[in-house]
Amino acid sequence: MTTDLAWPIALTIGVDGVMSGATGAYDKLLGDLDGVYLNDGAFAEAVAAQGHDRLAYHVDEHRYGSDPGALIVGTSTLLPGRVGDEFAMTRGHLHARADRAELYHCLSGRGVMLMDTVDGRSQAVPMTPGVAVHVPGHWVHRTVNVGDEPFVTLFCYAADAGQDYDLISDAGGMSQLVVTDGADGWITRPNPRHTGYGSAA
Repeated sequence: MTTDLAWPIALTIGVDGVMSGATGAYDKLLGDLDGVYLNDGAFAEAVAAQGHDRLAYHVDEHRYGSDPGALIVGTSTLLPGRVGDEFAMTRGHLHARADRAELYHCLSGRGVMLMDTVDGRSQAVPMTPGVAVHVPGHWVHRTVNVGDEPFVTLFCYAADAGQDYDLISDAGGMSQLVVTDGADGWITRPNPRHTGYGSAA
C-alpha cells in the first residue's frame, strides 16, 4: 500500500482570484510582454507611461506533484488596458505535451479565450462570469481582457502538461488579434505578422 499519497485539500477561491491554500504564485509585468503586441511603438509608449514594472497579470496555483494524473488548479487575474487597439492579454501557450487539455472558468470580469491550431483553425470565445471554456489538446490559447475591470479565471490542467511559450513568438504571434471595434466592444482581425506554426504539435 502506498503511504506517500497527497492529501485532499479544500481551496477557497474568491471572485477576485485570491486563492487560499496556493502552493505558488507569479506575476507578469508589462515590460515582460515585449513582442507580444503587434504595435511596437504603442507598446513602448505604454511602458514609458505606465512603467516596466506595472503588473499585467497575476497567477495563483495549487499543485501537489507532477505525476501523470495530478492536476494543477489556479487562478489568473489579467488587468484591463490596451496597447494600441489591442486589448490586454496573456502571453499564451501550447502545452509542451500538446495533447493535454485545459479548463478555464470565468469568475469575474469580461474576456475572450483566443485559440489557434497549428493547421490553421482559430476561435475566439467570449467569457463572462459563469462561462467556462474547455480547451482541447493541440490548441494554442491565451486570455484577453476586453472589459474595464480585472478578468479573473479559474483554470485546471494536467500537471505533466508543461507550457511552450516560444511557439507563439516564433510564429509572429497568434493568427488573430483581439482589438477594439471602435465602440464598447471587440472584434478579431488577422495578425499580419503571423507566419504559421510550422509542423509543431
